Amino acid sequence: MEELGRKSVEEFRQSEKIPIIIVLENIRSAYNVGSVFRTSDAFLIEAIYIIGYSAKPPHKEIKKTALGAEETVDWKYFKTTAEAVEELRGNGFNVYAAEQAEGSYKLSAIGFEPEEKIAVIFGNEVTGVEQFTIGLCDGCLEIPQLGMKHSLNIATAVGVVLWELVRTRMPLSPKEEARL
Repeated sequence: MEELGRKSVEEFRQSEKIPIIIVLENIRSAYNVGSVFRTSDAFLIEAIYIIGYSAKPPHKEIKKTALGAEETVDWKYFKTTAEAVEELRGNGFNVYAAEQAEGSYKLSAIGFEPEEKIAVIFGNEVTGVEQFTIGLCDGCLEIPQLGMKHSLNIATAVGVVLWELVRTRMPLSPKEEARL
C-alpha cells in the first residue's frame, strides 16, 4: 500500500477534499450505493448525500462493494432531494442532474473552474432523476454515448462523471509537465 501512495483512513480524513458532492436520489441497489462510496473515496470528493429510500450505512450490501469507503467518505442522509439542494445552495454549490434531457450539457464539453463547488444528482436506476428535481438544478450533465444502448449503470455513470470533473483539478507531476 505504501508503494502505491495510498492514504491511511486518518490521512484520508485529514486530506483536503475536492469540492464535489454526489447526491443519490432513490437508488434501489445498495450495491450501487457501495460502489459510489468506493469511487468517491478514489477521487477524494467532499461527500455523498443520500436521499429517500436509498440504502445508507451501515448496510451489508454497501459494505460488500464499498470495501471500507463507507468509513472514509463523509455522507449525510436527507428525506427529500429538495432539502439536500437547499443545503447545497446554502453552502455555495452549483447543482446539476446527471440526466439525458433537452438542453443538457455534454459532460465532455462543459468547463468548470478548479475551485467551483459542484454537486451532481444521480437518480433511480430505472426512472432516473425525478423531473421535479431537474427543475431545482442549474442544468443537466449528459454523458455522451455512442453505441446502441443509451444508459449506464449508476455506479459506472458516477465514475465517468467524477473522472471528468476531477481530472482537470489534479496537479501534474513534474514528469507530466515536462512532456507538455
